[in-house]
Amino acid sequence: MSIQFSPDVITPVRSTSGVGIGGVYSTRNVSRVSSLVEKKSLKEQEIVDIEEGGTLNNRQEDDLKHKQVFSGKLLFWLAYQATGVIYGDIGTSPLYVYSSTFSSPPSYDDLVGALSLIIWTLTLIVTVKYVFIVLRADDEGEGGTFAVYSLLSRYANIIQRDPKEESMIKMERYHTNDLKTSNKTVRNGMEKSRIFQGALKFVGVLGVALIMSDGVLTPAQSVLGAIQGLEVIDSTITSSTIIGVSCAILILLFLIQPLGTTKIATTFAPIVIIWLGFNAAFGIYNLVVFDASVLKAFSPYFAGHYLATLKEQGWRSLGGILLAFTGVEALFADLGAFSRRAIQLSWLCLTFPCLLLAYIGQAAYISSNPSAYSNPFFDSVPPGMFYPSLVIAILAAVVASQAIITGTFQLLSQIMKLSYFPQIKLVHTSKTFHGQIYIPFANWLMMVGTVIVTAVYSNTTRLGNAYGVCVILVTFLTTCMIALVALIVWRLNPILVFAVWLVFAALDGAYLSSVLTKVPDGAWFTLALAFVLSAIFILWRFGKEQQWHAEAADRFNPSHLVAKGEDGRLHLTPAFGGSEISSLKGFGIFFDKIGSMTPMIFIQFLSKFLAKPEVMVFFHLRPLPTPAVDPERRYTVERTVIPGCYRLIIRHGYTDEVISENLGALVYEQIRNFLIHDYAVKGRQDPVHAATQDLSQSEKTEAEDVDNSTSSSEDKKDQAKVNIADPAMLGAKLRELEAAYNHQVLYIVGKEQMRISESSGIWRRITLNAFLWLRDNTRSKLAGMKIPTDQLVEIGFIKEV
Repeated sequence: MSIQFSPDVITPVRSTSGVGIGGVYSTRNVSRVSSLVEKKSLKEQEIVDIEEGGTLNNRQEDDLKHKQVFSGKLLFWLAYQATGVIYGDIGTSPLYVYSSTFSSPPSYDDLVGALSLIIWTLTLIVTVKYVFIVLRADDEGEGGTFAVYSLLSRYANIIQRDPKEESMIKMERYHTNDLKTSNKTVRNGMEKSRIFQGALKFVGVLGVALIMSDGVLTPAQSVLGAIQGLEVIDSTITSSTIIGVSCAILILLFLIQPLGTTKIATTFAPIVIIWLGFNAAFGIYNLVVFDASVLKAFSPYFAGHYLATLKEQGWRSLGGILLAFTGVEALFADLGAFSRRAIQLSWLCLTFPCLLLAYIGQAAYISSNPSAYSNPFFDSVPPGMFYPSLVIAILAAVVASQAIITGTFQLLSQIMKLSYFPQIKLVHTSKTFHGQIYIPFANWLMMVGTVIVTAVYSNTTRLGNAYGVCVILVTFLTTCMIALVALIVWRLNPILVFAVWLVFAALDGAYLSSVLTKVPDGAWFTLALAFVLSAIFILWRFGKEQQWHAEAADRFNPSHLVAKGEDGRLHLTPAFGGSEISSLKGFGIFFDKIGSMTPMIFIQFLSKFLAKPEVMVFFHLRPLPTPAVDPERRYTVERTVIPGCYRLIIRHGYTDEVISENLGALVYEQIRNFLIHDYAVKGRQDPVHAATQDLSQSEKTEAEDVDNSTSSSEDKKDQAKVNIADPAMLGAKLRELEAAYNHQVLYIVGKEQMRISESSGIWRRITLNAFLWLRDNTRSKLAGMKIPTDQLVEIGFIKEV
């Protein structure tokens, strides 16, 4: 027997790789199933009866997100990019740390004590805590407090997931016996306590909101500070000129964001590298020429002596020393755009030693010239280097805000993924580095916010009062969440975890308590903005959870909806009224947002018309976090229990063209190829084997109590006969498919409206009304899918929440 495959395969979905489109087809397992024990093992291996549409949303291993790992030239290139983006903020701190710490010329002991605090803060908080510990708590390569929350949710049952996304999440919860008693107690407490889960949720979103609030403030602070540096050259420059130039630069900075992280980072990296090089060279020069004795600040004794001697004054000065590590929160938030090894390489080999030399050199100069504390960088510049250093300082300060801008894009993508924010447009900007993204809405919103803040605050002194609170609060929250990761993900000894947590919590707490004194003087603005953003995130999540609960009743297998009656015709099951289902000529494509069970739109269609298209397809698009999907795994086609009904899943990357005017032709051709492929597989078996296999599938269905239809034993025998490879039967199926397609193609989509339950309380009603307003104004439209209007059928329905 020979099979001739049709040469006219339609492939309107194009891949950037230029490779022709292939398909993957779900077929029955060809091995015999001879006992219920064997059937159980097959179920455990996720080999399922395709008549029920599969499990886990037809998930394949490659559907899950996997962390990218780089080495060699790519790693060094990524480290180079990381330098241009991440370290602009923390790298420009030498411009103002000493001037923010002291209000008058410091004594030698105070200077050495402050330097010791700076050295050990950079060592303990940035290097040890963030670079060596926190960066390891990534969620498949993603960083930030919300990524830590997402990581915890994969190791403990602490959140409700979006049905559309739940199969795309790889749960890695340890078996109870694999945890020590104390670690198990912590996890059980997390999973059973609603209060703990609510607090953890709030901490996760608050961390995102704090960084986003900082994202409005940081660009204004850095750019305004850079332009104010021009007053060193010309003191007649007016305040309005400084504000105007600053706003223009800010607008330009946000206008270039669509270019993507790689291009921006590659452009900014030389500026930051030269800036760090200047700081290191100037530091060595000042150390050699002025006072090398400040090197004794490497002893932590002087940090303790400083705080013990100055008492409250020393405690308050921590708010200035804190500026030495502002930007560390972006180091973790930007992890998804780069990688842990790239960040570690760029920090340890370049940024960290350059910053140490900068602060040590400035201290050596101030030791001999105490009045230089007010402008430590420019006053300590070697002879002949003032103007070059001024130019590079201004450029470095301008690019300093890129770290927080990139971090905001990363964090917003994370909260959208877990349904804490509406799904807005997200653009991947690199085919090589999958985590580099750009979000237009966030970009333009931040641009407007930073321009307003620049105009309202007008100078860096007023902005400085609002600066730093978000940074240290995020680091403190991160410290607490990493402790939970250490207990239930890394499974470390609780005593060790508590000891390490206590050290870092004490450090963070000291800085946090000091900087909170700035709240009345301007820091209230960023905190208020952070709480407003947190409220929006939690509001959206609450609304989505209510929506999922309302839709849960419509999540069931097709066999629970339709069944074959005694007359051999299709009927709704008794639970849905038992009415007979008539057949409509044509080819119906039902858009399925989940990819498993019965699409809600099909349920609504049947209940309203008591009819189904002659041939129909449950059509699901599955976006994957890769540039392109290999042709051989792009399509998955399978039958459902409903005669003439198939499920088609199309996997696509972010550079693939998915929807075109020929969508109907694509779907038709994939179903046609599936039927031919299925026939070819059956043709390689002897009829007895094929019949036995299909009868075993029927027995498997009965054993799992999946099919609740009322089909008789004769019907099952008839079904087995149909499944035997028969050229005549294949020809009939193909003719039926072609006739339906040629008659008409219908695209059936749903339009869901939510209605608040009459029994809802006043606060619940207010909250849900706010959610529904946001939902109605952020819903995706069908215009971008190029569906012919005359072939579109929109079914409206109402769900009560």
